[in-house]
Amino acid sequence: MRNAVRVEEPPPDNLVFKLAETEDELTACFKLLHDAYVGAGFMAPDPSGMRVTLYHALPSTTTLLAKCDDQVVGTISLIRESALGFPLQRIFDIDAIRAEGGNIAEVSALAVHRRWRNKGGQVLFPLMKFMREYAVKYFDTRHLVIAVNPRHIPMYEGLLCFRRLKQNPVAHYDFVNGAPAVGAHLDLKKMPDLYRRAYRNKPPGKSLYHYFLELTLKHFQFPDKRFFTTNDPVMTPALINHFFNRETDAFRRATERERVLLHAIYDLPAYKAYLPPLPGNTQHTELRHRQHQRFSVMCPAEFKVMLPGSAKPISYPMKVIECSRTGFRATCDSEIPLTTEGTAYIELGESDRCVLKVFVLRHGRVSKTILMFKLKEPDEVWLKFVRALRMARTHDELGDATRFLASTSSGTTQAPVRAA
Repeated sequence: MRNAVRVEEPPPDNLVFKLAETEDELTACFKLLHDAYVGAGFMAPDPSGMRVTLYHALPSTTTLLAKCDDQVVGTISLIRESALGFPLQRIFDIDAIRAEGGNIAEVSALAVHRRWRNKGGQVLFPLMKFMREYAVKYFDTRHLVIAVNPRHIPMYEGLLCFRRLKQNPVAHYDFVNGAPAVGAHLDLKKMPDLYRRAYRNKPPGKSLYHYFLELTLKHFQFPDKRFFTTNDPVMTPALINHFFNRETDAFRRATERERVLLHAIYDLPAYKAYLPPLPGNTQHTELRHRQHQRFSVMCPAEFKVMLPGSAKPISYPMKVIECSRTGFRATCDSEIPLTTEGTAYIELGESDRCVLKVFVLRHGRVSKTILMFKLKEPDEVWLKFVRALRMARTHDELGDATRFLASTSSGTTQAPVRAA
């Protein structure tokens, strides 16, 4: 299979790879997916002509597309972990992957237009390359997991270096109309070494190491983001109503637990008007909101501590992965004792930085290198940053909300600490 790879030619100039953001783009993706799944026997035809699942409604799911001129010719979705979990968790155990650390995303809803399926991967390979780069740079993802039909697993293993999950193939996977499925996993942190070994003797035109990890394609349009957030939600209340109530019966088919979780995820009145109704007893733990809402981010940071007897502060590089008005959660390669006080320097975006007086409140349940910090003195930049995140429910709304930082000059006065 590796000998048959041909990636020497870039995609045509009129091919573009981007996020699906508009009603027309999402409709085209869902219709392309529907036709591919019906043709493969993975679903029965739907009256809407679309394949839409509850996972597409989540702010932690991103749908990517390939567009040739104005026609969508390829699509793939990344499903980040949420209260609803992943589709494949119904049949595969991913505890071993979770123990390695890092965020997990399921690769799902892959489809390529039939006219492009026999063109040497001109859509498939760049779409997967775009997905990998988006997952690493914007989605803060280390692990990719998939559940695929057994006849497709050789491509994922042989070409893309996925490793099968240890469970046996299942005979019936309800998420794809009872078709058989095999689970597989790729650690994106280990991917460069895996691909380097797999393609070490191949010329650039036959090397997926060169293609995925060295080649730059001008066809990619990544989201323009001021802040280092990890989700790019696009589902407005109008789009939620359009796709999940009016065009399909996705919400009407939701289970009681799924309905409760949807209300916990979308806690604004504008969304609740279109969510499936809650059951009579709404006393569920998922609806007990935290006092301060938390947001997923990937902000490079540095924690400086002046220890007794030290001539200069000790610096701990970190990555902030979750934030709220009163604190944040971060990963750090070093263990830092509880109650340690110091100063955190956090990159909120390319041009926005805050300086906070904090202390270590507690360690993570699994690893002491995951730390919860409590703010002692929140600065104005941090407060405006969290306020912007709280007001925004879509990628576009977050862009509008950044006006709250425009008047804060301290956010651009110091050199960034972002690591490569």
